[in-house]
Amino acid sequence: MKNVPTFDAVFQERLEDLFRWRRDVRRFRTDPIDDALVEKLVGVAALAPSVGYSRPWRFVRVDDPARRAAVRSAFERCNAEALGGYTGERAKLYATLKLAGLNDAPVQLAVLNDDDTTRGHGLGRRTMPEMLRYSTVTAVHTFWLAARAYGIGVGWVSILDPKAVHTALDVPPSWSLVAYLCVGLPVEEHADPELERAGWEMPDDAAATLSRR
Repeated sequence: MKNVPTFDAVFQERLEDLFRWRRDVRRFRTDPIDDALVEKLVGVAALAPSVGYSRPWRFVRVDDPARRAAVRSAFERCNAEALGGYTGERAKLYATLKLAGLNDAPVQLAVLNDDDTTRGHGLGRRTMPEMLRYSTVTAVHTFWLAARAYGIGVGWVSILDPKAVHTALDVPPSWSLVAYLCVGLPVEEHADPELERAGWEMPDDAAATLSRR
């Protein structure tokens, strides 16, 4: 049996720093990221928990310029539609927001869920089938934190049509899009969220409050 590690107070504080400095990055430097590091981060992401040990996540690196262009076009269409859903000052503010790093991020990853995986034999999913996709979300978050520990920024692009991305990537029909990630060195570092700095939304103390029933 391997020795069980001990995480002391110093580590605990540093871990909290990692959580605090984990940001949704939208402004990237174009410097390339070493392929071995990207593969290592995906390997760390695979340490995430999954329902029934199903490990349903599928990481797809998108390098082909045509496929990237198709994803960018999907974003632009969806972003224009989203802008149309706002009015007045909120619409003006939305139009100023930097919402994706698709033009500059050197690495782009689509994270998909294998909806038809037989791994895990359905354990834990009979009453909550969504747990399969939740498992893939945990892998995304694990990748995000691991990347931050190496000084790499990650941006989650959610203003997308999943069907358009699926078509652009030509992946198996049973793989459904969970996240499209821009990955690279950030132009700047901030501990507070960009949307807070822009005045889009303010912190909510209730989000960090433990309630009892």
